[in-house]
Amino acid sequence: MTRIAARVAGLPTTVFSEFSALAARCGAVNLGQGFPDFDGPDEVREAAVRALREGVNQYAVGSGAPALPAVRALREGVNQYAVGSGAPALREAIAEHSARFYGMRVDPETMVTVTSGATEALCDAMLGLVDPGDEVVLFEPYYDSYVANVEMAGGIARYVMLRPPDGDHATWWMDFDELAAAFGPRTRLVVVNTPHNPTGKVFTRRELESIAALCLRHDAVALVDEVYEHIWFEPHLRMATLDGMAERTVTVSSAGKSFSFTGWKVGWAIAAPPLRHAVQQAHQFVTFATAAPLQAAVAAALRLPDSYFDGLRASYRSKRDLLAAALDAAGLRALPVEGTYFTMADASAFGFPDDFAFCRFLTEQVGVAAIPPSAFYCEAHKQHARGLARFAFCKTEPVLQEAARRLARLRGHRS
Repeated sequence: MTRIAARVAGLPTTVFSEFSALAARCGAVNLGQGFPDFDGPDEVREAAVRALREGVNQYAVGSGAPALPAVRALREGVNQYAVGSGAPALREAIAEHSARFYGMRVDPETMVTVTSGATEALCDAMLGLVDPGDEVVLFEPYYDSYVANVEMAGGIARYVMLRPPDGDHATWWMDFDELAAAFGPRTRLVVVNTPHNPTGKVFTRRELESIAALCLRHDAVALVDEVYEHIWFEPHLRMATLDGMAERTVTVSSAGKSFSFTGWKVGWAIAAPPLRHAVQQAHQFVTFATAAPLQAAVAAALRLPDSYFDGLRASYRSKRDLLAAALDAAGLRALPVEGTYFTMADASAFGFPDDFAFCRFLTEQVGVAAIPPSAFYCEAHKQHARGLARFAFCKTEPVLQEAARRLARLRGHRS
């Protein structure tokens, strides 16, 4: 007889698998799971191809990409194991990127661990820093792996609600008294995702400084998920650069969202040496090392010129506006998006009992897949998502236009 370990027995199947499979069966335009339907820059892909074929690191790729001060290959035999903490050239590129965009000094030898995607980095940080009974503060709605990681580490989640825009707030907002109440003597971590999936919120300086003050007061660590760090429409601030936070922040990011190669699964964690050591301790026994040729390509990607990153934001701004107009025209009120490539929409006018019922109807009958955001709330708070749906706009313009054509069918279904 097979017995499932308690740490995973109660975990649900991820909602992304369910709705991507439903979209495939129904021939729906998949605006649910957040993967682009296009590849990233050709020069980055070709850097991976060259690394596979030639076994050397092509780190200075693309117009104007500067060479490293100390040029070196990832290691002899790039198709074999990379260094467990990450290929030296990639760790140096991550450090250079932090200085370039945030003015943040990062020692590539002692402050960076390269992981198999940001999801692994987040899990490593939880396993390395959270003991059974420790409390972890999560902002709700949350990316669904956060709670799974807390539970597998034996921690206890404490929730702070992000509320949708209302008459007094133009964007998603938090109650600062509720935030302070979530911290206590057993608080070990607070997880901050900015820009934020699924709401599209970018945390403000005031919000980040309030979180930082609580971390300092309660001797807690901030685990900051910045995978959408280059997809913002309101300025993004790195929390680790705030006063007092360099020594108590683990910053996680990845190549998937910024360079549209989500299948490569190359991520990283940046932290002061003691915190990075905790991440590294878990990482060495979770995956040990990440695909070496892809690390060579990501090192090249991080050195792309500013025009690439500016163009990425401009492209996503246009896609955001196209989808928002289509949602509004269909009777779905698109909520403000300050970052990421997701938008939440208010579907309450259609009278469905919950968000799952609406999203299944939308996929099966209208031909457009969205994600029911109650999957990103704890059981006690799922009612807050009842009238919402999350849409992804990381698609080509023709696909978004086809989604708009299908969404127009909704006009006759309002209650």
